[in-house]
Amino acid sequence: MERTIFEAEHDDFRATVRAFCEKEIAPYHAQWEADSIVPRELWLKAGELGLLGFMMPEEYGGGGVRDFRYNAILQEELTRVGASGVGFALHTDLVSTYLLSYASDEQKARWLPQFCSGELITAIAMSEPVAGSDLQGIKTTAKLDGDHYVLNGSKTFISNGILADLVLVACKTDPDAGAMGVSLIAVERGMEGFERGRNLDKIGLKAQDTAELFFDNVRVPRENLLGQEGHGFIYLMEKLPQERLTISVVAAAACRSMLDMTLDYVKNRDAFGRPIGTFQNTRFLMAELETEQQIAQVFVDRSIELLNAGKLTVEDAAMGKWWTTELQTKTADRCLQLHGGYGYMSEYPISKAFLDSRIQTIYGGTTEIMKEIVGRGLGL
Repeated sequence: MERTIFEAEHDDFRATVRAFCEKEIAPYHAQWEADSIVPRELWLKAGELGLLGFMMPEEYGGGGVRDFRYNAILQEELTRVGASGVGFALHTDLVSTYLLSYASDEQKARWLPQFCSGELITAIAMSEPVAGSDLQGIKTTAKLDGDHYVLNGSKTFISNGILADLVLVACKTDPDAGAMGVSLIAVERGMEGFERGRNLDKIGLKAQDTAELFFDNVRVPRENLLGQEGHGFIYLMEKLPQERLTISVVAAAACRSMLDMTLDYVKNRDAFGRPIGTFQNTRFLMAELETEQQIAQVFVDRSIELLNAGKLTVEDAAMGKWWTTELQTKTADRCLQLHGGYGYMSEYPISKAFLDSRIQTIYGGTTEIMKEIVGRGLGL
């Protein structure tokens, strides 16, 4: 089914992103997986092409265009080449929207130019060892002491955690106020007492630097408070639908990529004297997966339109997130099965896609949490 949400300027942007991915990422990603990190130089090259700050105001070096279709294209093209370790999405789709919506003019002038150039890599720190989906349960605290907050606590599973120069930390500025005691404070590289732990060893997303972060009496200037004190939980809830849409975009694109590689395989792999694609079981399974991918793509594209119009609801985003990511894990499993024993070999891309897919139903809110959101939206 033809996609209709993109215009000529989006097609031009896609051509630029595709060329960048094929030249600067695809030949090197396997080595980055072995290294468990991508080089900072990649971010600088992306910044030079305008791939990191297209949503930021022109006065700060950005493109001045807030249109999630560009975000979607960037993630789709990264997914197409299997670049699961490149953490641009966190920077362009998540942190960008917090900075645009809640940063002061002084903060924007201080951070956004380097955000756009790739000199300043960003992350957001929500999950803790004892608080994942339950954001109200975070234990990290920030106590005001004169002109500084004194930050104590730890975070885990933080994407871009090793590379990040600016981390938006969800913390309790009033531990007794429940959700209304949560604030967002920007912690910068080099602040005394801010330490990074392990670059976590994961089963997938091997090139993505996912880290533990530790804060031991970190004195953060009061001017690094993002927005208003005590409004952090509200900010997080406002922006989670966009994060979940990003995950849905990647899920739909991953399904498309896996189906394409599997279709090519079953057309060319023979068994019992003929291509395995000619067996009815293969045809039926591929027909099922192709249909579901296209249905998922229609929902994702409509969600992009709704987000651009400011109408994507929490429930809409939750429905898309759980359904597309569950489809991604299903597609990965079925496509690997069609590859037979070769699908279990690391040199075949489907094996990597299989491993990379598994986290999608977990981060950004688990499938179970997404269903809970949808159920509550139904008045249940």
